[in-house]
Amino acid sequence: MIKAFAVNGSPTMEKGKTDILLKAFIEGMAFSGAEVELVYASRLDLKPCSCGRMYCWYRDPGNCCVMDEMHDLYPKIKAADVLVLATPVYIPLPGRMQDFMNRLCPLIGPELRFEAGRTRAAKHASFNTSKIVLISTSGWWEIENFDTVVRVVRDFCETAGVEFVGPILRPHSYRMFDKSGLTSDGKAIIDEVKKAGRQLVEKGAIASETLAAISRPLISENELRTRTNKALEKFK
Repeated sequence: MIKAFAVNGSPTMEKGKTDILLKAFIEGMAFSGAEVELVYASRLDLKPCSCGRMYCWYRDPGNCCVMDEMHDLYPKIKAADVLVLATPVYIPLPGRMQDFMNRLCPLIGPELRFEAGRTRAAKHASFNTSKIVLISTSGWWEIENFDTVVRVVRDFCETAGVEFVGPILRPHSYRMFDKSGLTSDGKAIIDEVKKAGRQLVEKGAIASETLAAISRPLISENELRTRTNKALEKFK
């Protein structure tokens, strides 16, 4: 059985659009037999990484010296086949999610290598995870708004020697909804996200067609910008 560990980094937790996509993805994974555990970064007793001398590399490789709830999560993360990181786009990440990402440092082994013009390390021997998935939402129209968040996660994967799967991106995510809830477009996107979860478990990858369907525009850039600017007028 595939085991997955999912982290929702959105400060709005269950009330956010990131959570709706994440739970659809988890539902798809579970349908195909995966065991998935979900935690919310904002509920964690989580301190920032504070060991500038890289204790987890030099003094005690693979172990963090910052004592908090993260120590309860490390065994679960290490045992998972798939790590799912879900976050909205901030500048670039919500603070608690950035703290969580920084605290993944003990999962990277201390032996360095040079590959394709970049210094890299390797996955720590205790780290079972072979794939990392990014699920991200944003309010702006263009897919390029995710570039920084995608780069952060991809760079971690390449440094740790873990496969980067996805990313699953939903720009102008609020357009999936109207006053009555999910629109027909929104429901179609949720179905595609569930499909992505099933594909990952059953095939070990997510089809590019599925990723494209999840990210497809729901409105023109001009219309979204016009509507947004008009809505902002009432606050001036």
